[in-house]
Amino acid sequence: MIKIQCTCDFCNQSFLREKKQFYKKRKNIFCSIECSNQYYNKAVITECGHCKKTVIKKLTEYKSSKSGMVFCNHSCSATYNNTHKSKGTRVSKLEIFLREEITKEYAQLDIRYNEKNAINSELDIYIPSLKLAFELNGIFHYEPIYGSDKLEKIQNNDNRKMQACLEQNIELCIIDTSSLSYFKKDKALKYYQIVKNLVDAKLPGLGSNQRPFR
Repeated sequence: MIKIQCTCDFCNQSFLREKKQFYKKRKNIFCSIECSNQYYNKAVITECGHCKKTVIKKLTEYKSSKSGMVFCNHSCSATYNNTHKSKGTRVSKLEIFLREEITKEYAQLDIRYNEKNAINSELDIYIPSLKLAFELNGIFHYEPIYGSDKLEKIQNNDNRKMQACLEQNIELCIIDTSSLSYFKKDKALKYYQIVKNLVDAKLPGLGSNQRPFR
């Protein structure tokens, strides 16, 4: 009988365990059932990685986070991930670029990104004072990249957003970004110009031709 020296993941005490009791997919090891139960039920008090509110999460959830952070809700998680990706899809890079440029250009406006409260569904860009919103729709909104069923769900969700915006008297502009095969600033500027033209047209006393495009 071969035994291996181990360290309990909960109490950190050393103990011996038979080699045959190990299996490849096992991530944690404990010296007793009591330690196992306490580990999986233990709570960690920390702060949301985006809004910094205090949150209580299970230790297992806290340790399994790839970013090393936990969030109080899906909205905070999505907002953080969209603005901190070093690599990822072309749409997320475009969103980051637009967020930076729009925020600089319209510092006087309350501009919300990945907003869910307005229509109980996420809007990529929303300006409450202008009742104006933007959705950046990539190729997944138009072609069955992951199958026809997935495309149908995405398009149904798009239709629900449009209807919800109509009910709340929000003007929703759908920007088709499916032709952007990879992110490049000079290609992204045309999408920024679309947003800028519509925002300028909505601002009181400011025509779309009065604010120079940088």
